Amino acid sequence: MGDFFRGLFGGQKPVASEAGTDDDFADFASAPSPSPIYSSPSDSSVAPTAATFPEHEALPTGAAKVPYTKWYRVWERTSPSDFYAEAVVIPFILVLALLHVWGRRKNKRKAGVWIAAHAPSVEKEFASIGFDKRKGLSDYGEDLGGLLKEKSAQEYVTYATGRQNVAFVDFKVKLFKRYNPISLAAETALSFLFETIRQPKEVMEATMYAFDGKEKELVPVKSKAELDAKDSRFKGMPNSGYDACVWAVVHKEQMKGLRDERYDVSLTATKDHKNLPQWASVMSESAEVTETLLTKDLVEAVEQAGDAFEYLIVTDQPVDKPAKLNEATPRKRVILSLRLPSSMHASAYKPTLPIFECFLRMPDTLVATAHFRGEVTRKIRATREEETRKLKKADEGEKAEERRLEAEKKKKEMRDTRLKGLSADEQRKFLEREREKGQKKQEKKMSRKA
Repeated sequence: MGDFFRGLFGGQKPVASEAGTDDDFADFASAPSPSPIYSSPSDSSVAPTAATFPEHEALPTGAAKVPYTKWYRVWERTSPSDFYAEAVVIPFILVLALLHVWGRRKNKRKAGVWIAAHAPSVEKEFASIGFDKRKGLSDYGEDLGGLLKEKSAQEYVTYATGRQNVAFVDFKVKLFKRYNPISLAAETALSFLFETIRQPKEVMEATMYAFDGKEKELVPVKSKAELDAKDSRFKGMPNSGYDACVWAVVHKEQMKGLRDERYDVSLTATKDHKNLPQWASVMSESAEVTETLLTKDLVEAVEQAGDAFEYLIVTDQPVDKPAKLNEATPRKRVILSLRLPSSMHASAYKPTLPIFECFLRMPDTLVATAHFRGEVTRKIRATREEETRKLKKADEGEKAEERRLEAEKKKKEMRDTRLKGLSADEQRKFLEREREKGQKKQEKKMSRKA
């Protein structure tokens, strides 16, 4: 009772014993009081004290210190074994990048060496070299690499025009994929396993397009005055036309590949010639064509070029077999292909310069001598007319098939329109009659086969 009055009037309450008498809370009676844990330095609502972190010294009033953890010390939670993959991948990527840069620069230097060795010969024969407005080599100075245009990292091209009997000539320098050694190695390996895959090689291919008496059509003009001047200039010039033919001097290692890849060469017959070395052969439509075009200078140039020579082709037919009549239009061209030497010096191209110069002068030889007897011309023309007839027949068959399909389409549309205008009973009778007609046609076909 005394305790009640003392509590009512603000007296001190009796302190409960730590042991407690309630059995349900016996486990919690002896548990220590939890101490606060500071997991984030941004939590500054309660300042840490020395009692909280006894291993540290007392902190100044209001200061917050980040507790020690390995997350902020990378060198303590990692080891060199964690970076084995990076140690392999990063050097591999760096090596590929360096090879790519080196390969592109090496290809560019090699193309520059080629143009430096051949540009003087081209300048002697053509008024303009290169794609820009500069006309001669003196306009380029020592940097003859400006004559070339980089079509890709492995192919460089240039162009020349301004010569009698020639509309223009394209030069292509095709090099190894030095910038991509993995692809180069794969192509080389596959070429040994499959005959259809050609072995990578470095070549120069030049294609010369003849005027063939069409100077007025091919030379561009910008005004009527230029047109009148062009007419007067070409009026007194000799005719630049010559008889159409397909003729080639080919290295024997290239013969099979040429027949498979080029349609025009497939029209010829292959024969050895006594004047040519054993490793070279002639592909021609007529023996008279060979005797006319195979000059002494050309034979000597082929012998001097040696294994660097691949082929020299005179043609008027397309490379790919024409599928339509408009693709079979004759276009007279002269094509030369030469292997490039491995050396990076201009002197390495001396053996192939004679055949290159013969190629540049070949249109003059054709205009002067390629006028064959009527019998030879008729034989060559008959071959082309036979190919033209095949194309016409195939074209007429395609047109007949198109007309048949169009007629069937119109007939079906008329049937559907008529069927929509009938009643349900009339439609049923119409379909029955169609089915009976179809059965009768089928029976007639079966009886004819029997």
